[in-house]
Amino acid sequence: MGEVREDDDPAAAWAALWGHAERYRSLGLGRVADELAASGPLTFGSGREPVILDTDIGGDPDDAVAVAVAARTVPGLALVITADEFHGDGRARFARRFLDALGRPEVPVVAGRDLGNTRYFCVEGLTASSAATSFSRDALTAVLDICDRTDGKVRWVGMGPMSTLAELLTADPALAGRLEITQMGGAVNYRKPEVAEHNIRLDPAAARRVMDLAVPRSVSLVLSDVTFRPDTEMAVRASSPLYQGLAATRQPWAQILVAHLDRWYSDFYEETLMHDPLTLSAALLLPFVDFTSERVRFAEDGRMRLDDTGQQVFLSTRVEYQAFARWLHRGLGMNVDTDITTGKPGSRPA
Repeated sequence: MGEVREDDDPAAAWAALWGHAERYRSLGLGRVADELAASGPLTFGSGREPVILDTDIGGDPDDAVAVAVAARTVPGLALVITADEFHGDGRARFARRFLDALGRPEVPVVAGRDLGNTRYFCVEGLTASSAATSFSRDALTAVLDICDRTDGKVRWVGMGPMSTLAELLTADPALAGRLEITQMGGAVNYRKPEVAEHNIRLDPAAARRVMDLAVPRSVSLVLSDVTFRPDTEMAVRASSPLYQGLAATRQPWAQILVAHLDRWYSDFYEETLMHDPLTLSAALLLPFVDFTSERVRFAEDGRMRLDDTGQQVFLSTRVEYQAFARWLHRGLGMNVDTDITTGKPGSRPA
């Protein structure tokens, strides 16, 4: 297994997290405060809780950034499932090669459903060959195996459409009581009001099914309202200190990620927004995202609305963007010396 960093002072980290959650109890963080208080500093925050990533990696590079941070910093990373597959297994083959380069060959990969979408895929030639790739297509068995090995919750981090999650909860409704779900997706005030947010739009029926089957308050939605912020540290461009730091890193995983970013900048947009790393940080209960408890429904087309008769979930309301960005840089192995926006002197390899 590759090197995974541990917190320098777990007790201090626990105290900081508990204090933040207790302070914002009225905004929906009471469950976090209670969980922290019950578990205590010696056991909580070890990073050993099982974490499952459900990701459409290989498109927008924010997924790959999130996988890299999880592989480098989360000892409990237990499974990567690929969502919205490309031609059957393109995303799974990239995930497998990337995890191997990150020093996490023990983390299994499961190829998820192919929804027929081909618009966003920019890792051709960066994937493992079919003959050299080992992955499963049985998500249910893989998830049940993880649940069988732990008595507590399993953290599910959704970074793509909810197709696999909906299938799992349908096949085994008891999983709803085992999974603590943090999903990137949905919007209260989406920038394109005529359509649903991207991840939900890819499979609206799946999002509706998850809302029907999930345990109340077991789902936290990190909304596009707080992630689509190109005016903040959420944006990574070729000129950004984060990209420059990765480009200066000689490690194979960083070079794969830089090649992925270069293709995104060339073929699609001049920036990528860190939607999924922020979602990962929220799933790990790090104190960058504030939440409030609301009831929501997804319409047939996936558009989300607040509804007193809907499922009770936690919705993101506010983000400490610079604090999050500093955590992100550190998770990728960079020292953060000054302003991470201007890069003077900015981030450099640790």
